[in-house]
Amino acid sequence: MVCQSIVGGILLASVLGLLLLYKKFLKQITTTTFSSKKNHQNCLTSSDNGNGSLLSHESETGDQSADIIIVGAGVAGSALAYTLAKDGRRVKVIERDLSLPDRIVGELLQPGGYLKLMELGLEDCVEQIDAQQVFGYALFKDGKSTKLSYPLQKFASDVAGRSFHNGRFIQRMRQKASTLPNVKLEQGTVTSLITEKGTVKGVQYKTKNGEEFTAKAPLTIVCDGCFSNLRRSLCNPKVDIPSCFVALILENCKLPYANHGHVILADPSPILMYPISSTEVRCLVDIPGQKVPSISNGEMSHFLKSQVAPQLPLELQNTFMSAIENGNIRTMPNRSMPAAPYPTPGALLLGDAFNMRHPLTGGGMTVALSDIVVLRDLLRPLRDLHDSSALCNYLESFYTLRKPTASTINTLAGALYKVFSGSSDPASREMRQACFDYLSLGGIFSNGPIALLSGMNPRPLKLILHFFAVAIYGVGRLLLPFPSFKRLQLGARLISGASSIIFPILKAEGVRQVFFPVTIPAYHRVPPVNP
Repeated sequence: MVCQSIVGGILLASVLGLLLLYKKFLKQITTTTFSSKKNHQNCLTSSDNGNGSLLSHESETGDQSADIIIVGAGVAGSALAYTLAKDGRRVKVIERDLSLPDRIVGELLQPGGYLKLMELGLEDCVEQIDAQQVFGYALFKDGKSTKLSYPLQKFASDVAGRSFHNGRFIQRMRQKASTLPNVKLEQGTVTSLITEKGTVKGVQYKTKNGEEFTAKAPLTIVCDGCFSNLRRSLCNPKVDIPSCFVALILENCKLPYANHGHVILADPSPILMYPISSTEVRCLVDIPGQKVPSISNGEMSHFLKSQVAPQLPLELQNTFMSAIENGNIRTMPNRSMPAAPYPTPGALLLGDAFNMRHPLTGGGMTVALSDIVVLRDLLRPLRDLHDSSALCNYLESFYTLRKPTASTINTLAGALYKVFSGSSDPASREMRQACFDYLSLGGIFSNGPIALLSGMNPRPLKLILHFFAVAIYGVGRLLLPFPSFKRLQLGARLISGASSIIFPILKAEGVRQVFFPVTIPAYHRVPPVNP
């Protein structure tokens, strides 16, 4: 009996001892884990220099402190940073200049772009910047005008286009991204990509003070705009400059159609006007080619007064002349560049660094925001981005999935610019008149093209159907009521001219990817399995 009591006591003491040891072990693990997490947080929340920048220990040593590096904090970079950080990624953004941007483009966001902004949770970025709602376009030609409204009937009342000062919009986007603790926004100039055995590992950059740093991450996304100095490493850039914009701001100008963009089909090329605040209207005069009259010696003022002003609606001529007298005239080349990327492990291009189109239709921001939605959805299932080869293979699907929307907007911008530009060729003049008359018919004849232009229904096949419907309509105008051999010839040239406009653009975009994306193997890529 005594032996049994002794054995029982030994067993009980052993169990209690094991429980005490286990409790102590758990406490040590918890303490170690908490300490590790705390150290990690301290690394991520390194000192802010008061200018929204981050000069962290990780930058100095080159250690990885981010999941994704974004080069550039414009519209694309800021929206992407907010979107990826919202999904839990640690994002480091390096922007050359964090001060208020002052640009003359990127001021009109189409309704399709606004819908993407809503999808990304960024719609409040058009608030508190005196942005103006835009409900469509007004088209002017030879003293006649027609109003083309966006087909917004099925959408909420706040869904419309928005026009604003580009810099104010970008600053709001940057502020929104900076509200997330896992976004680190730093001012610096990226000088090069860090590449090891064909894989991009991060970037080298300089701060405003000239200090050089290295930042590394599993994925680097380059969004450094139309002047990108990094794109040559990641794509085959074929930049075309079809024309230049001459920009003015008309003060306290009342447009003929309130809350509408205005397109004047002038010679030699279109003139755009749209509100960018409650008191300002942006005017963009397109000049074909890369050479523009000199501003410094007065040639530009003379050109605008003598050649451009007489082609404007009468009610706009006085404010236009006043804007010229004010002297704040600026110019900017209009660039076009099809997307031609090299799939590169560890890196991706986005925004104007990746793909540009003529800004006539204001589609650039819509394409960029649409691309961000596609990329976000592709990255969401991935827990780990470190397998660069598998990630690169998977993200090839991005280039195919973006094509129908991006290529529709790109093709329409290029085609409309050529159709709307003046020409000495009779067939081209007939095509321009046919386009104006076709859109003036209203109903499906205007709703379809405007839905394409606005990014609300960007379908490539519909674009082709409407484009050639305009050409056939133009031929019908020529042949009725009495066809002649000369008119038949002109009609044939009109069809031929229309084909020569749109088919080269589609070829550059990639016919198979645009119209038959499901036949591209990359379309069906599935996320790589993370260990």
